[in-house]
Amino acid sequence: MKRPKASLHNLVLKIILSVLLVTFAGLRSVGAQEQERVHFGDIVDVDFVGGFEFDWRGGITTDGNLDGLAEADEPIFALCKTETEIAAAVAKAYGKILREPQVVVRIVDKSNRAVVQLYGAVKTPVRFKLMRPAELRELLVLAGGLTDDASGEITLFRPRDVGCDANVVKGDPASQTLKIAVADMITGKANPEILSGDVITVERASAVYVIGAVNNPRPIYSRSELTVSRAIATAGGLAKEADGRHVTILRREGGDTRSMEVDLAEAKINAQKDVVLKAFDIIDVASRGGGKRKLPPSREQIGSNPNRPQVPLRIVD
Repeated sequence: MKRPKASLHNLVLKIILSVLLVTFAGLRSVGAQEQERVHFGDIVDVDFVGGFEFDWRGGITTDGNLDGLAEADEPIFALCKTETEIAAAVAKAYGKILREPQVVVRIVDKSNRAVVQLYGAVKTPVRFKLMRPAELRELLVLAGGLTDDASGEITLFRPRDVGCDANVVKGDPASQTLKIAVADMITGKANPEILSGDVITVERASAVYVIGAVNNPRPIYSRSELTVSRAIATAGGLAKEADGRHVTILRREGGDTRSMEVDLAEAKINAQKDVVLKAFDIIDVASRGGGKRKLPPSREQIGSNPNRPQVPLRIVD
């Protein structure tokens, strides 16, 4: 059975369109590669068009130079240079022994770049191996988002001689520490590109700890002024056996622990007796017939976990 001419014509058009799309994607890929910058750990391929005698493949030294490139009188600096910039430098160096050499440089392996570390108030602390550009907000989403104890501020530490930000490219490889407000990141005012080697810490809000005869003993995180009555309400309120007349606040000041007593009934009538809490205060609600706590509780009683979770590695490609 013969294929109708219209169908054959459509098939030819689809093939031509597919070829054009593949070609365009290849050209776009080449364009992106020309802007790629060399990092520590990269493997670089230097190809002399029309010959193979001087072709070279290798890494870079601790000084940032191509490691062991022969026939070049002076070391060729490659750290944070683009593939196009390195190709021009190699062609210039070999122009002393070759006539107008045509050089193509490609980064062929990025797997040994420094990882990005993301810690703090996120659902899943994680390390990222960046194989493509990525911004802060995307990595936070990949880490599961923020936890309830996030303070609203993110610290971005950029070590010297690791990534390739604008300062490194300009020749100033000093370490940097940036403070980013979560609100600014959400609105797009501050959503920086993350570079290999960056350390991101989502800061945690300071906690107060509510224990004793409450319905949900727990740490309470607040970014605004917090009183005793509000903290107890956030912890589920008083339990049936609670004695609201005897609430003890344990506060660490210097090397000593100070104890304060609060009567919730009086605090309800007189707001001045509703003590404003400070970071790391421990609020212990007594039970009827129970004794007054004289010493701070142990770490286990206030729900603190000293063990740091294992941090997985995720590849962003």
